[in-house]
Amino acid sequence: MKIWDEMLRRAAAVQCGRVISPFMEAGGVAAAVLTARGNIYVGVCIDTCSSLGMCAERNAMASMITHGETEIKRVLAIMPDGRVGSPCGACREFMMQLSANSGEIEILVDAETKRTVRLSTLMPDWWGRDRF
Repeated sequence: MKIWDEMLRRAAAVQCGRVISPFMEAGGVAAAVLTARGNIYVGVCIDTCSSLGMCAERNAMASMITHGETEIKRVLAIMPDGRVGSPCGACREFMMQLSANSGEIEILVDAETKRTVRLSTLMPDWWGRDRF
């Protein structure tokens, strides 16, 4: 599973918790997405005091969309303690709305064992399936 290692390496390279201003912090969580075209996009969380921030996963997906891609194969997020974690509900919803195949996205939930879970497992009764 060398691709997971590469994704972890790239996400870790941008992870650096920092204060941007008295109202904003960034970089405590970092994420990487692997697209169907084989490209890796990374992002960091941006936390604000007014709840206008963005999760690392959505930041990485925004970069992916900016570059003309919409199909994700794999995603991971590195938490501030160095472990990987599952995307939040907003990120799960965002991913589900990207394409009809989004339920097949693999999410890394254990970096040591490379254990994954499909997004469809985390969103079993997703409301939008019929719209695709």
